[in-house]
Amino acid sequence: MNKFSYTIFYVQNVEKTLEFYENAFGFTRKFMAPGNEYGELDTGITTLSFASITQANSNLKNGFLQSDPNQKPFAVEIGITTEDVPGAVAKAVNAGASILEEPATKPWGQVVAYVRDPEGFLIEICTPMD
Repeated sequence: MNKFSYTIFYVQNVEKTLEFYENAFGFTRKFMAPGNEYGELDTGITTLSFASITQANSNLKNGFLQSDPNQKPFAVEIGITTEDVPGAVAKAVNAGASILEEPATKPWGQVVAYVRDPEGFLIEICTPMD
């Protein structure tokens, strides 16, 4: 049986990125490889991971598109649920995120906001869909 275990984002600084997610969302560090080229956060069932640009370049010989906070975000997002979207957005911004869309209530009742982490990755902060 297959299992979706983790997502890895390629970042400039793994240590600083882990610190951002720890401070912004309260996640805890699960693993850091020697040399700080790869790290994981305990986020629940699926692990959120980060690898350095150097590590990514060694893995992908033909290269990749690097995230850039000065460009539009990629067509992918991390989804983080909370009962307090405005509070979570404020905490994320205080930790270094930039806000793209303020919290808004969708027609189906879910409250949703969008921020970008310091590396430029898109994060949706929303209420759970129960």
